[in-house]
Amino acid sequence: MNILEQIVATKRLEVAKAKEKVSMGALEKLRYFARTCHALTMSLVQPASTGIIAEFKRKSPSKGVINDRLGVDEVTRGYVAAGAACLSVLTDEVYFGGTAADFELARRTNPNTPMLRKDFMVDEYQVVEAKSMGADVILLIAAALSPREIEVLGTLARSLGMETLLEVHDEEELERSLGDYISVVGVNNRNLKNFSEQNVEVSKRLSEKIPARFVKVSESCISGPEVIKDLKSYGYRGFLIGESFMKTEDPGRALTSFLNQ
Repeated sequence: MNILEQIVATKRLEVAKAKEKVSMGALEKLRYFARTCHALTMSLVQPASTGIIAEFKRKSPSKGVINDRLGVDEVTRGYVAAGAACLSVLTDEVYFGGTAADFELARRTNPNTPMLRKDFMVDEYQVVEAKSMGADVILLIAAALSPREIEVLGTLARSLGMETLLEVHDEEELERSLGDYISVVGVNNRNLKNFSEQNVEVSKRLSEKIPARFVKVSESCISGPEVIKDLKSYGYRGFLIGESFMKTEDPGRALTSFLNQ
């Protein structure tokens, strides 16, 4: 069993326990459930957009602890002040050290910024849960889901007013996973089966295979501004970056410096 399979197995057990504690009906009564979502697609394509999806991430399976000293409110506020087009906040606790409370605090701190719930979505319950947290976008990982599961989860997200970022890392995943329920296609430059292999050439190779109606995002392993300039020439409008900012003492300032370059 590879790392991704382990995470998904753990997630299914977590969701089963969550359902026993809080029903979907109860989630639908929470205050954020009724809010109108911000559109990630619009945020990324407007001319003045930086295109940066800045991520709050405490740790990862491959790197261990990245930064457990800073609060999510401080970091995300700094990201928005620096010009982030969107915030990505991890809610997986076991493998990434994130929580639902992190997401909700970031939402309260940054009410006008699109936010992506970064987690391993495997059940409709999590989609409703994301909406109740104040999420604008959910992540669907093609490597962890069947085409039917992607359709069901993506369709539900759209019906709730959220957008879906479909994450792929090869041609086969891309070809079997696209549909009208997807808003953004993200190419993960990191191999999720081992979390170690990484190469932005994956984004370049897949760029011409992503239909023009989808906004394209390149995820992970973006080491510097020159990489973004290069990826823009391949049609990418969004760039998910977290680790390189989070490993600094001031992620917001690190983003500012990145953008100034």
